[in-house]
Amino acid sequence: MSSSGSVLPALPTVRRPGCPFDPPDGLAELREQRPLTRMSYPDGHEGWLVTSHALARKVLADRRFSVRPDLRHTPIPVPGMGEQARQVPPGTLTAIDPPEHTRYRRLLTGEFTVRRMRLLTAEVERITAEHLDAMDQHGPEIDLVAAFAQPIPAQVICELLGVPYTDRDRFQSQMLDLFHLDRTAEQRLACYTAVHGYLGELVQAKRAEPTDDLLSGLTTTALTDEELTNIGFMLLGAGLDTTANMISLGMFALLRNPEQLAALRADPGIADHAVEELLRYLPIIPFTMRAALEDVELDGQLVRAGETVTISLPAANRDPSKYTDPDTLDLFRSTSGHLGFGHGVHQCLGQQLARVEVQVALPALINRFPTLRLAVPADEVPLRTDMAIYGVHRLPVTWDR
Repeated sequence: MSSSGSVLPALPTVRRPGCPFDPPDGLAELREQRPLTRMSYPDGHEGWLVTSHALARKVLADRRFSVRPDLRHTPIPVPGMGEQARQVPPGTLTAIDPPEHTRYRRLLTGEFTVRRMRLLTAEVERITAEHLDAMDQHGPEIDLVAAFAQPIPAQVICELLGVPYTDRDRFQSQMLDLFHLDRTAEQRLACYTAVHGYLGELVQAKRAEPTDDLLSGLTTTALTDEELTNIGFMLLGAGLDTTANMISLGMFALLRNPEQLAALRADPGIADHAVEELLRYLPIIPFTMRAALEDVELDGQLVRAGETVTISLPAANRDPSKYTDPDTLDLFRSTSGHLGFGHGVHQCLGQQLARVEVQVALPALINRFPTLRLAVPADEVPLRTDMAIYGVHRLPVTWDR
């Protein structure tokens, strides 16, 4: 075993000009030459970077690696992250390990029932149709992010949690601000406090007058108000921004691959398969981290206890040892094992809902507006390189009346 070798000075984050759908430059070369490589972190920590599909799945499934933020180091500088990591609020599934994680996960899995997903599918279809009608009335030129990609998942997650959609202005901008990499620690704390306070009030209201929603259902458990508030915060944050960026970046990718767009328009029945390929192909979640709880041999090298391993999900999803011609968008390929929702015990809890939203939204959009196209040159579409979740800030589109 070896624990030495050249050290990568920083996580690659810069994309090649004209390649908005590809992982940052340099990751493919690392994957080919050193799929597990030493890497320096902004705080001086020396840990690791994983770029291959096989190693990514191995680490994500290994209980010897922890998600606890007080043990991990962050591969990009984020103001205030060190202070936030010292305390993990109870109920924050994404920041705790089994067995504590298992207890919360079991309770939440019971709320993501087949019945609720079916009901929400009908709601997604209704909400999507409403926004398509609004686009048609406004058109023929619009920002697809603001008019379509953002409001659909926002309204759906509000209905799931039992959050009045009319209250969204109280939390949506603050929640999105938390994903901005350039916000100060003070700004982050202010956003967190505002949203957390709102959800705390909502939890108390649900206890007093429960309705048919996820938060109300959880009030019948032994969870405390603090735990319920933190669970609501986690689900709201995940539901607002990730799916919105899959819809907008997915549409951008389809518009830049007209033969794939035509295939989906011709056969909406392939929507489920198409969404899996978009999840594989598009790098909206740039990385995830784990901390070694003990010495672990990985790919012939020694990862020591306390060292952070950063997994590049985009690089793993483009691994040619797993997928043939991985840098090509192919809606008909086999996408088995993609890491768009992660892997292991921390795989995305709301993945089925996210799938439904994208499966409904994209085919409905391209069939309602068959001449939909970019309203600006592709290189003028503003990319979210300043955000923790990648995508586009705006997607100006137009169509023929």
